[in-house]
Amino acid sequence: MFGAIPLLIVPFVLYNLGLLGLFGGGDDPWMTEMFSFRMMSGGVFSMTLGDLMVLIGLMFLFVEISKSVRTTNASILDHLLSTLVFIAFLVEFLLVKGAAHSVFFTLMIIALFDVLAGFSVSMRSASRDINLN
Repeated sequence: MFGAIPLLIVPFVLYNLGLLGLFGGGDDPWMTEMFSFRMMSGGVFSMTLGDLMVLIGLMFLFVEISKSVRTTNASILDHLLSTLVFIAFLVEFLLVKGAAHSVFFTLMIIALFDVLAGFSVSMRSASRDINLN
């Protein structure tokens, strides 16, 4: 049952916790620098909280696409719930002022890719399961 829960709900919840001020206040909490270090080239690499959120979303997208290759009844529920997560992203993006941010938009597109990839992989694997006698 827990295998059907879409993992992209985690970045959605984390972003909303950030909107509530859990990750620090200010105008834009997503620009908070997490760490930085000097490269051998002399440049400085820095990662912001927004970059970390996108990285977390991409890691969960990889796991979700790996889950989508299953051909069980739970995969149908997983696709349905992934679609609901994308709809939640879309509704919040359109209606919530704090969600009008490039980090949230990128997470929403990651959720869309999860939905599209899940359905495409399922349709492709279902076409291989058809036996003609």
